[in-house]
Amino acid sequence: MQLPREVIVGHGAIERVAEVSRRLGFTESALIIAGSKTYDIAGKRVKELLEEKERMTVNTFLVKTATVKDVEEVEEKIRALKPQIVFGVGGGTKIDVAKCSSARQEIPFISVPTTASHDGIASPVSSIKGFEKPYSVVAQAPLAIIADTNIIMQAPWRFTVSGCEDVIAKFTAIKDWKLAHEDKNEYYGGYAASLALMSAKHVMQNVQLIKSENEEGLRVLIEALISCGVSMSIAGSSRPCSGSEHLFSHALDVVKPNHAMHGEQCGVGTIMMAYLHGADWKRIRDALKKLGAPTNAHELDVEKQDVLRALEMAATIRPERYTILNKLNLRSEAYEHLAKVTEVI
Repeated sequence: MQLPREVIVGHGAIERVAEVSRRLGFTESALIIAGSKTYDIAGKRVKELLEEKERMTVNTFLVKTATVKDVEEVEEKIRALKPQIVFGVGGGTKIDVAKCSSARQEIPFISVPTTASHDGIASPVSSIKGFEKPYSVVAQAPLAIIADTNIIMQAPWRFTVSGCEDVIAKFTAIKDWKLAHEDKNEYYGGYAASLALMSAKHVMQNVQLIKSENEEGLRVLIEALISCGVSMSIAGSSRPCSGSEHLFSHALDVVKPNHAMHGEQCGVGTIMMAYLHGADWKRIRDALKKLGAPTNAHELDVEKQDVLRALEMAATIRPERYTILNKLNLRSEAYEHLAKVTEVI
């Protein structure tokens, strides 16, 4: 079970990066993984603080995407430089690369998010393109998370909304996990499930607070995302946070790549999967609407047929992951009815 030892969330939190590094015993060398934009936004400041306050040797490596090639290039850099610690500075892509490459080289990493678009900022899994499967792979949890709300507030509002949708998706993920336990005797961790579900409820209860320029609302989201990441560490898998709604999102990535954000697709998937579970899907849809989040195919910028193809494909993305889709084993016309009745198409 890997859990973060330090979690710093708040206005100006980045200024404590050297203090956290010292407290964790890293005072000699570090490697910062960032993108060109996120380096300017936060990576440069991390480098300055580590060099000025701790006299550390700090190297940087900029990546553009999160592919196997990127991970291998960073691994090569880690082998050459042998840093004590790796910092992942950026949104999901940069943190995923830092997380995966550091795990493969058995070096700890610290997460410094510049957006709050999904639970990858704190989870032990990475979404890397180019592996055999189109979903997340096990990496490692961050040793520390330093989330500066002032920096994250500068990101486009859409990223924050996407993060909210990714948290709300835990409603159906937990239902799928419990279903797998009941039907297939799969391990079900009640504590991990409760933590993820509490995070989803917390965001749902505070949708009025989560508004652009509202730092308090952003803090609610960041803490929920971190709790979701911790729930996965406790469970030893992504089960408490990824169910049929995530399978729909992964399938849509295959059918119509690069059209919407991960959280946005999961949010729409959650509406439909909640309907299949017999849950209050309208309440979920209404909460998403209050956030200004996509709730249908048009708002995801995809076509009706893309949604239907993704629904039919979803259960095949991870055949070993039993969900409501496996239990019901619906036909094409049933998927069309599902998408229509929930007003996704």
